[in-house]
Amino acid sequence: MENTTQEMELQIRVENKELNSQLRMPSTATTQQRLPTYKDYMWWFRVSLYIVSLLAGQSAATLLGRLYYDKGGNSKWMATFVQSAGFPVLLPILLYVQLSKSSSNNAPPKHPSISTFLLLFLFFGLLLAGDNLMYSYGLLYLPVSTYSLICATQLAFNALFSFVLNSQKFTAYIFNSLVLLTVSASLLAVHPDSDSTTKVSKGKYIIGFLCTVGASATYSLFLSLLELTFKKVIKRETFDAVLLMQIYPSFVATCACVVGLFASGEWKTLPSEMKEYEKGRVSYVMTLFWTAVSWQISSVGLLGLISEVSSLFSNVISTISLPAIPILAVIFFHDKMDGVKVISLILAIWGFLSYVYQHYLDDVNAKSRTSMSNAEASGSFLWTS
Repeated sequence: MENTTQEMELQIRVENKELNSQLRMPSTATTQQRLPTYKDYMWWFRVSLYIVSLLAGQSAATLLGRLYYDKGGNSKWMATFVQSAGFPVLLPILLYVQLSKSSSNNAPPKHPSISTFLLLFLFFGLLLAGDNLMYSYGLLYLPVSTYSLICATQLAFNALFSFVLNSQKFTAYIFNSLVLLTVSASLLAVHPDSDSTTKVSKGKYIIGFLCTVGASATYSLFLSLLELTFKKVIKRETFDAVLLMQIYPSFVATCACVVGLFASGEWKTLPSEMKEYEKGRVSYVMTLFWTAVSWQISSVGLLGLISEVSSLFSNVISTISLPAIPILAVIFFHDKMDGVKVISLILAIWGFLSYVYQHYLDDVNAKSRTSMSNAEASGSFLWTS
């Protein structure tokens, strides 16, 4: 009888050891699933391509916009017009995506009503037009290095609007980023450049500063509202849906710019502006053309990141070029880089890194929670089986 009892205890111990080893050691199938696949590499390739497009397009568009003003351009509405007028470049991409989806066997997703879409296009289009106009005033009255550093406040506004509209948590790192970016912009506000490429009065400098801060806040609000619209109204964040929310609002913004161009009377000065442009008429047209193309390249990168990751991530990536643009401005436009600007640049980079580190922690925590839930699910499966 004692031998039988000992054998049963020994068998139970062996079974427990085997079960514990199964819980500790992942199966071969699970290990294989964690290895990078072809789809993973393609995803990283697409994300990398979108990041390069966003950074290169935004940097080139900003520098070309400053070049337009430096060489004789003076129309704020024309500078605003080219920021959205290149949207037809996206139409072939939209057509390709929709044809690819129509050839698949997947059921077509449900869309909101046409009236809902029209209201969204009108609202976002007018918001985009106002935002672009403020950016144009800022770039006209500020050196491009100062302009780019002030644009870094976009992250602070993004943290605020994401907290209010998108339920984004407000941590110590985000608060630190907000303070640093605010101080960085404040240094530039109280220290107008006496030797800048713009040669404007102090009053116009203040107007340019306020317009740039307002444009940064409006753009952050635009992205937060766009993310909220995808979640609550459109209820999908596919690439074609994101393209639609870029193309049609850009069309509305372009129409608003045309109205503003004629209502302000600036259209009358365009022929003389083209004639008196320092680099010639061809250079005038090409500067505006490549500015429009650069903004659309930037938009493709922005849209791709929204589709592949999130609008919050795309907003963070778009600010990476902001510390680089002042350096490029010193090289190409001979902007003055004094001690105050250097301190402002360091604070902006510090604030940006603090913001990015918080999102890195969020990503690590999310992956950890996913791994724990998967482990618990596999453990419960083993116990029940």
